[in-house]
Amino acid sequence: MLEKLRNIGIIAHVDAGKTTTTERILYFGGSKHKAGDVDDGNTTTDYDPLEKAKGITINSAAVSLEWKDFQYTLIDTPGHVDFTAEVERSLRVLDGAIGVFCAVGGVEVQSETVWYQANRHNVPRLAFVNKLDRMGADFYGCLDQMRDKLGITAAVCTIPAGQSDQFEGVIDLIRMKFWKQDPTDTTNMNYTWEPIPAAYVADAATWREKLLDAASHGCDELLTAILEGTHVTEEMIRHALRVGTLNGKLTPVHCGSSKLYNGVRLLLDAVSDYLPSPADRPAVPGTHPKTKEKLERKPLDSEPFSALAFKTVSEKHGDLVFLRIYSGVLRPGEFILNPVVKKQERISHIYRLFGDRRDRLESVGAGEIVAVVGMKYTFTGHTLCSDEQPIALEEIRFPEPVISQAIIPAKNVDETRLAEALGKMVRDDPTLKTRTDVETNQLIISGMGELHLEVSLHKLQRDHGVQVTAGRPMVAYRQTLAKAVEFETRYIKQSGGRGKYAVIKMKYEPLSKEMIEQLHLELEEEEEKPDPNNIYFYDEIFGGSVPKEYIPSVEQGFRLACVKGAKYGFPLVDVRASLIDGKSHDVDSSADTFKLAAIESFRDAQTMAGLVILEPIMNVVVLAPSSYQGTLAGDINRRRGNILNLSSDKGRCMLHAYIPLAELFGYTSDLRNATSGTASFSMEPSHYAAVKEELADIRKAS
Repeated sequence: MLEKLRNIGIIAHVDAGKTTTTERILYFGGSKHKAGDVDDGNTTTDYDPLEKAKGITINSAAVSLEWKDFQYTLIDTPGHVDFTAEVERSLRVLDGAIGVFCAVGGVEVQSETVWYQANRHNVPRLAFVNKLDRMGADFYGCLDQMRDKLGITAAVCTIPAGQSDQFEGVIDLIRMKFWKQDPTDTTNMNYTWEPIPAAYVADAATWREKLLDAASHGCDELLTAILEGTHVTEEMIRHALRVGTLNGKLTPVHCGSSKLYNGVRLLLDAVSDYLPSPADRPAVPGTHPKTKEKLERKPLDSEPFSALAFKTVSEKHGDLVFLRIYSGVLRPGEFILNPVVKKQERISHIYRLFGDRRDRLESVGAGEIVAVVGMKYTFTGHTLCSDEQPIALEEIRFPEPVISQAIIPAKNVDETRLAEALGKMVRDDPTLKTRTDVETNQLIISGMGELHLEVSLHKLQRDHGVQVTAGRPMVAYRQTLAKAVEFETRYIKQSGGRGKYAVIKMKYEPLSKEMIEQLHLELEEEEEKPDPNNIYFYDEIFGGSVPKEYIPSVEQGFRLACVKGAKYGFPLVDVRASLIDGKSHDVDSSADTFKLAAIESFRDAQTMAGLVILEPIMNVVVLAPSSYQGTLAGDINRRRGNILNLSSDKGRCMLHAYIPLAELFGYTSDLRNATSGTASFSMEPSHYAAVKEELADIRKAS
């Protein structure tokens, strides 16, 4: 039954205990005979070798289990900010979520990020305060942070009986009983409900009143019972909590220690009691692919088929595509429509996933999350639907990459194979981008952080067998002339037969900022567009010393020579060239000869005038807690930055600065480390400025 389905995700900051909580849930749900441990590298959802090696979750993983008479599909998501796309795509298709918080660390930065991601998707949540057995655990301090940082109305359903090394278990405020686990039971299955220990009776009574107050926000029946002083039943409290959770008015809070198996079964009960089934969620909206008419699909098997592909995984024997079925029924062998690419897809097999294990299904209905194989054209965010009654669902939006580095293939790497591998990786991970820099000829990969890029290159080598090394991207420098020069170039060659003859006298001068502004004003009056690199050519020939038909060739040669400098391979900018005199020959002159003369002339000009290297300057805005203002300002100065504006308000500071791009590689990680992950920054290209040769990365461009 649809009402018995629960599609939930585990979201949290890195190291809050998400994966351990998932392991305990699977264990109690009967899906595992023995719970795994992150430290031992034998967890179900962290099955990737790199996840085991680093002890973190990198890929979102779907697992299935049964709890009492409910069917759960659970997705364990990464906690590291570099893999926020995994959280984004999971939240898009989930019905509910469990936010896991560390009782020691409280509401950490990524906890806030993923919580507000869930807000955007209107996903109802529970909160689980974990690690109450750890030294320094502070359940009530964590609650205060949740209210202050997340703005929630906390409905505290369980409180700890002791904390840190005094942790004994949890007290259920709905039953008003103490959950006591059997310390002699090695399976961690046996427990008893006991009276609340005397030391915690007063606290339990206080927090019971707070629970009733919070729950009354969700249900008028409970509020009336409280006001009239009539008996409040457990069923009334649970009903009120469910209503309040589904409409977003409150968040039930549970607590425990996943490592000690304590509090997890009460959390499982809370999932079925308070989080929505697919039937509780609104109909999914969409549009007709052709007419753009607004449509919707209700979560019913009787509705036309519709699903969203929220993840793809490249595999040797056919790519795995994760689907959330929103309506209708899907069976192996059926043809369905992908309205995004306007192609039909045939489903070979349907699987219910259990980490890296798969159970084959003969059909799947509305509300379920499964994986399928056999599709050729479907990418992340694509809709799949009935051909007779098509619908296009809203695509998943992902953040843009913030960091880049170069990829250097091994000498024996097949370029076609490398391109295919990168294409598959970019398809599987929408926050990964690749491009070839047209100026440096480097292959550039961009992602959400240095760890993201490290993991991506590891997968490129391990999964696709393509050997590469990471290199620092070459800065796209520019050059201009150091001073004005004027001289004659004689391009005369005679080697039997028709010779080559062209003489040109040129004047070259660097353009200052003021000169460029004046030129732009003049062009604007003439309704002409300025040159993006500020390269300008002027014909100042009098008396026809250079025939008119050859003058365009002189300009062409000059512009070609600007594309790649003589000393360094960087393009030249901000130069004005004037053709002031010259000579031609009736037989030996040609357009090609004058073009070659101009190329040689400008190369000589660069040697005679000298060069100024220009580096790209970025417009950078940093936001951080005010306590880091001095540290950040000092760091910007060390990066040769120029602080334009510095302001502080309500405990947050903003620094606006110009910083050379060459000094910003690794800034994402440096900023996170310097501010414990509390700062953020944005940057965009601003302008070019002169830089000393010894400060520039002047590896010669090929």
